[in-house]
Amino acid sequence: MNPRLQHKVALVTGAGSGIGAATATRFAEEGAHVFLTDADFERVASVAATISAAGGRATARRQDVTDESDWNVLMQEIIDVKGRLDILVNNAGIVITGTVESTSLSDWRKTQAVNLEAVFMGTRAGVAAMKATGGSIINISSIEGIIGEALTAAYNASKGGVRIFTKSAALHCAQENYNIRVNTVHPGYILTPMVTEGIGSLSPDAGAEMHANLMREIPLKTMGEPLDIANGCLFLASDESKYMTGSELVIDGGYTCR
Repeated sequence: MNPRLQHKVALVTGAGSGIGAATATRFAEEGAHVFLTDADFERVASVAATISAAGGRATARRQDVTDESDWNVLMQEIIDVKGRLDILVNNAGIVITGTVESTSLSDWRKTQAVNLEAVFMGTRAGVAAMKATGGSIINISSIEGIIGEALTAAYNASKGGVRIFTKSAALHCAQENYNIRVNTVHPGYILTPMVTEGIGSLSPDAGAEMHANLMREIPLKTMGEPLDIANGCLFLASDESKYMTGSELVIDGGYTCR
């Protein structure tokens, strides 16, 4: 059977670790030439080298996803080198904890810049690159783009924005007959550096309490792995999901069932 992404060209942002690294690796395993970007070039270059060593095709680039000119240069490079872009995963993101009272305006704006404005710029650039040939744009939101959490006010707002913005972009592409599908993925608690470092920043007692609370709240009684999200992205990137656009793929161990 042919690889599911044979002859496809993909771009994954925030691919230096966690979900981005796992997604880029899965795409390469399924035949795509993957462009991986991250603010930390050494980290993303290491992921690309591992993919190449396993027989995949990967190109690493440093990218500031909040810089519009960086998006323009990167997209032009991909078109110049490969002639097309078929898949875009807007994955780069940050979380700065804080309630509505304790979050500073600077932290709010930084969160929106990385998590929401960059997704807008990436989606816009992806549509421009794909509208003649079609493709799949996958925006990584979160379960916290669906439900609230008192300690992540700015993150909630950014991920909720990604969710509804994606539906707007999906409708536009459908109305223009671009054959571009635009969907969101909503990870739950996944064992990524962002989550483990967040828990690790707490005191031992607070960290243990948070972990115990999560195990009670997640019906499947375990946190997910980056590969779980990567496989969801693979489905949305492939032709198997050709009748999905503006949809939300929730991968959370049942957390949002309640």
